[in-house]
Amino acid sequence: MSSEKSKPTVQTTGHAWDGDLQEFNNPLPTWWLWTFYATVVFAIIYWVLYPAWPVGGSYTKGMMNDITYTTADGKTKTTHWNTRALLLKEMQIAREEQAEYLKDINALSFEQIRSKPEKSAFANSMAKVLFADNCAACHQSGGDGVMGRYPNLLDDAWLWGGSFDKIQETIANGRTGSMPGFKASLSTKQISDVSDYVLSLSGNEADAAAVKRGQAIFSGQGGCAACHGADAKGQDFMGSANLTDKIWTIADVSGAETAAAKKEAVMNVVKNGKTRVMPAWKGRLSATEIKILTYYVHQLGGGK
Repeated sequence: MSSEKSKPTVQTTGHAWDGDLQEFNNPLPTWWLWTFYATVVFAIIYWVLYPAWPVGGSYTKGMMNDITYTTADGKTKTTHWNTRALLLKEMQIAREEQAEYLKDINALSFEQIRSKPEKSAFANSMAKVLFADNCAACHQSGGDGVMGRYPNLLDDAWLWGGSFDKIQETIANGRTGSMPGFKASLSTKQISDVSDYVLSLSGNEADAAAVKRGQAIFSGQGGCAACHGADAKGQDFMGSANLTDKIWTIADVSGAETAAAKKEAVMNVVKNGKTRVMPAWKGRLSATEIKILTYYVHQLGGGK
């Protein structure tokens, strides 16, 4: 004898459409209800502890401890707990920690900073912001400069010296580099010969006869050796470029595609000259900020 299991009774809302279309009245899952109740309890506790309810022209201040903080201009304030006051308190703590680090940085030598990973990391972190705010407009955000206008700080060619002391002096006092134009004192032919000689110094293609004539002009009538040195390797004390390497800061020889274009780039510089000025940052930046920038720039180009 078989028996059928009794089917559970399904609750409905009691409404029917088109005769047999009904809406079930299933209860919500228990876990969902308890989760909902928990959020209600959490909200009530939050409303009590933290500023929340508007009351007239004000609001409830909550039951959290008051916050006392010091502003950047040295004023001490106390207020009820709120996220703005919490932020200002955290900023105060950050300023105090930064001041301690800056005090240490100021007391350490560059070599000591480099030997302490924590101090070095702090100096680099702060210097990136200083560089972005004060130096990137000319030298670009990555320090690669602009050909013909602002030196590339990533290579290892330092016009004014690459030691910590020299870089610090450059940043603090600024520099003025000026190469005179020779179009009035040398003929076009002579400028062409000198350009051939200059190109040959760094291994570029040049006419051998022109190179020989250009060398004589370089060391004699042209007076180029007076600034660039008899060996053409430049002189740090006057910011004259080393002409024997393959690093070009004014004449875009590296970017020229043909030998003729390379020579034309050098001839334009010899003919017209070039003046570049870097402003002094002493007085705009503190001594410690200049020191941190010095450390950062020194590392960018593998300082000497």
